[in-house]
Amino acid sequence: MQKLSISLRQAGALVAGTLLLLSLVVLPVQADVKIQEVRSEKGVTAWLVEDYTVPIVTTRFVFQGGSSQDPVGKEGLANLMSGLFDEGAGDLDSNAFQEKLDDVGAEMRFSSTRDGIYGTVRVLAEDKDAAFDLLRLAIEKPRFDQGPVDRIRSQLLTGIDAAERDPNDQARKQWARAVYGEHPYARPDEGTKESLAGLSTDDLHAFHDSQFARDGLYVAVVGAIDAETLKRDLDRLFGNLPEKQKSVPVARVQPKLDQQLKVAYDLPQTSIQMAFPGLERTEPDFFAAVLMNEILGGGTFTSRLFKEVREKRGLAYSVGSMLSNRRYSETLGISTATRSDRAAETVEVIRSVIRQMAQEGPTEAELEAARKYLIGAYAINNLNSSGAIASTLVELQVTGLGKDYIERRPALLEAVTVADVKKVAAKLLSGEPAVMLVGPDVEKVPAE
Repeated sequence: MQKLSISLRQAGALVAGTLLLLSLVVLPVQADVKIQEVRSEKGVTAWLVEDYTVPIVTTRFVFQGGSSQDPVGKEGLANLMSGLFDEGAGDLDSNAFQEKLDDVGAEMRFSSTRDGIYGTVRVLAEDKDAAFDLLRLAIEKPRFDQGPVDRIRSQLLTGIDAAERDPNDQARKQWARAVYGEHPYARPDEGTKESLAGLSTDDLHAFHDSQFARDGLYVAVVGAIDAETLKRDLDRLFGNLPEKQKSVPVARVQPKLDQQLKVAYDLPQTSIQMAFPGLERTEPDFFAAVLMNEILGGGTFTSRLFKEVREKRGLAYSVGSMLSNRRYSETLGISTATRSDRAAETVEVIRSVIRQMAQEGPTEAELEAARKYLIGAYAINNLNSSGAIASTLVELQVTGLGKDYIERRPALLEAVTVADVKKVAAKLLSGEPAVMLVGPDVEKVPAE
């Protein structure tokens, strides 16, 4: 669940101006980002990019864990908790906390994923101290009062009710169970009606106490703040948290491939998903896989899948592939949706494109075009705003890619050869994938 609290500090024109400034903080694309590693007296580390272009401070952080730490039977706990951090903390109940946010004019968001609980605060530099006071309260002393808990839980239950009427959502859950078996990735991170109904404020406090600790924390700060000031702020925000998380071990999982899942639903279209093996980001041929994926289905209008499925045959509006790197598992996924009477043809076309890539690899021209795009688009996609830079810096820390990754990345892509891509394509695409079809008459569609 992701919540956004944005408020007004003053009335009239000043309000409009403040909101405009906060919501439209788009910086010039920064290919040359100067990252400082800042360490506080209490040992809290953050990556900092000083930028005084606009008087804004953006802070992004993550506590590793997320919904993969939900206890069995308490699915949805991380999701529910992430919706409650701005619903009261310390001596401020929900209304008082929201009023303080209004006074400060800060934007505060929290969300959870399978692997982490994320937070973001963006505020005018002159109001940073007041905003950080509220953030410290939210992080250290969330209240989880019964009223807000019941209200947020009700919102989540409404979402689950709607999802039960969405065949694609139900199929997604079946797909997760089929691919990940008993692993936490197979369980619904949004929870179920039964699990959400059983969650108590004691569960929320216990989960918060187990996850919010300094050893699972990664922080990035971008904006009008210097390193010495940030050191003091890091201790103020995170210095009083426990040193160690109390997380339960989560095993790595190999997705169960070579299987077919056909889900019959009376839909206008048939959706098709395939899962192949992926690669850890630290593996030597990861960048060859990135380029292979871009040529196969990553490039929206230039990929082989798009040309064969959309342009030549008009089988689908969109089709693509994506490398997915979670903390405990990796996959290469392919997805599209097509007219049900052409589902079999679409599956065969996709398989033909995959076979050709696995057997022949890319051409030199394809590789060069993909390389040029991936090098040129990185700054546009990842460094075009203070929020984007902060998010990128947190993910670089989580994945252990290093402070100099942005500088090293072009050379890593430049070093990949056609032979490298052909080798990794054969490695990832030669086996039988997991295939899921959702739509009418799917039993009649040969998925292999």
